[in-house]
Amino acid sequence: MEGSVFGVDIRRNNLTEGSIRKKILLFAFPVLLGNVFQQLYNTFDSLVVGNFLGDNALAAVSSSGSLIFMMVGFFNGVAMGAGVIIARYYGARDYAAMRRAIHTDIAFGLAAGITLTVLGVAFTPTILGWMGTPAEVMPQSVSYFRFYFYGALFTVMYNIFVGILHAVGDSRHPLYYLICSSLINVVLDLILVGVFRLGVWAAALATTVSQGISALLCFVKLLRVDAPYRLCLREVSFHKESLTGIIRFGLPSGIQNSVIAIANVVVQASINSFGKEAMAGCGAYSKIEGFAFLPITCFAQALSTFVGQNLGAHKYDRVKSGVRFGILCSCISAELIGILAWLFAPMLISVFNSAPAVVDFGTRHMRAISLFYFLLAFSHCIAGIMRGSGKATVPMFTMLGCWCVIRVSYISLALQVVNRLETISFAYPITWTCSSIVFLICFFKADWIHTFDRLESKS
Repeated sequence: MEGSVFGVDIRRNNLTEGSIRKKILLFAFPVLLGNVFQQLYNTFDSLVVGNFLGDNALAAVSSSGSLIFMMVGFFNGVAMGAGVIIARYYGARDYAAMRRAIHTDIAFGLAAGITLTVLGVAFTPTILGWMGTPAEVMPQSVSYFRFYFYGALFTVMYNIFVGILHAVGDSRHPLYYLICSSLINVVLDLILVGVFRLGVWAAALATTVSQGISALLCFVKLLRVDAPYRLCLREVSFHKESLTGIIRFGLPSGIQNSVIAIANVVVQASINSFGKEAMAGCGAYSKIEGFAFLPITCFAQALSTFVGQNLGAHKYDRVKSGVRFGILCSCISAELIGILAWLFAPMLISVFNSAPAVVDFGTRHMRAISLFYFLLAFSHCIAGIMRGSGKATVPMFTMLGCWCVIRVSYISLALQVVNRLETISFAYPITWTCSSIVFLICFFKADWIHTFDRLESKS
């Protein structure tokens, strides 16, 4: 029948038909739940380490976010380009081109994962030194990061596989696999760190093993699915046209992620200058902040896939209606979480570490930032829309200018005048405001709707 291909009803994952609100919410909700579980097991690392191994260990793990994102962000950003290409071809039902893009994406992920493993293991001590990591924290930080990067290939391939499934509208199976790996991570954390007290490297090992399992489950799913996006190992190779498209749409996101991560490393270095209590308190906040990002992330991903599929199908009115609904949902839900975070900040920070100095630093940091989450939501949604339409350079230049140049410049100058933690904290709402203004202008002024049409006319 018309809606069935390879024995699978493609309308189930097709975002180009049916109720716009229902399709976006049905796609976004599993992404949200998946992100909840992923954040839970990332947070659980800090909870177990902070409560069983002490302040130094918590500081070592807590400072991981910026460095890990700097190393992984570039490759995952480039992989976003594949998601745009795959969603576009899936919406247009050009399955031959879609398969070439999928297998090129996987080939890229394998090469990127191996490269990241080598770089991460080799340069971890150097980068931690650049960040001004305190001497008493350095040995555990190096141990944690190196064990994390031993499994970098699993991390990259998991994101590649999930990106493929999301691009074709399947957000349910990644949720199932993430729940499984999250539970495994929790059990391993409790056994390796809580029972045997093996050190912070064991928390990284638990994360590596759980990510490897989730990547394997996604891999098996793509191998066995009876659908046009099924993986065939013999077809895994670099196809020139597909690779060109992935780089065209993904390289700006990769550069954006890496440079912003470098800026955040600079921010982390500034936090480190206030001592290990500030590192631990702000690190605890970063874990809580991850939950506030959940509606932001899920709606940004949903909008990117929704826009890509519907522009591929040339359904422009549907695109406009969908993006308005997605932006509204993301901003409202993020701000509600921000209000709750502001109200319960001391209690939330103390869950990770009850030392008064740690709670004080974390609470001050959280209350300076959390009421402005709606600005972050808006920026991420517009960035997802632009990427889904093929205009990846817009979020790249906007975020580089606002979240990198302005943020680093502000902190470098402002700390000379007011040397307080809040000076660093205010860098986030200030730069989110800047990016939101720029994105608002681009959303109404830029002709992002017809990007794919112009590319097709040139080919």
